[in-house]
Amino acid sequence: MPKVSDAHRRARRDQIADAALRTFAAKGFQSTSMADIIATSGLSAGAIYGHFSSKQEIMYAVAARILGNRTAAVDELADAAELPTPGEMLSAMLRGLDHDLSDTQLLLQVWGASASDPEMHAVMLDVVGRLVDTYRAYLVRWSIRSKDMDEASAAAFADRLVPTMLGLAQGYIVQRALFPDFDGEQYLAVAGELLPR
Repeated sequence: MPKVSDAHRRARRDQIADAALRTFAAKGFQSTSMADIIATSGLSAGAIYGHFSSKQEIMYAVAARILGNRTAAVDELADAAELPTPGEMLSAMLRGLDHDLSDTQLLLQVWGASASDPEMHAVMLDVVGRLVDTYRAYLVRWSIRSKDMDEASAAAFADRLVPTMLGLAQGYIVQRALFPDFDGEQYLAVAGELLPR
């Protein structure tokens, strides 16, 4: 039997994750079963279970992929000759999230599920923890380069600002998901005015 390449395994996992996202968007996270994901994917149950043991595990893979895209974008911004301000970085993260995940209602469903599902809660804490690390590393670098802070002062500044940036991101996600007349561009513009420049 021929050995399956890593590229093929990654492509198949992405195919399953994409099918899961479509199914979650159509039925909601809580109402989606593995059978629904299997049906949407067009793959066999064995093909799905050969990669993922549960829908929570699929959701974790989706979250990791989206987070990977966003952290890669921040790393790219951080390598620029002139670092964007925290507001510009937040805008880039959220616009990228809009691109990766067209319906932020799914994030609200996952957050809701994490309140009563310990496995989803652990996934959510891991993903948010990695996001916090990304924000913090960026802010330390920005503070040193743009505000001429020493490393300790920059780290303290980042630790104070990260919860606010996370809150602004969550506010954007919640309002975009719930309010049809939400003006995301205005929100991001005002957030940029509130954050340090």
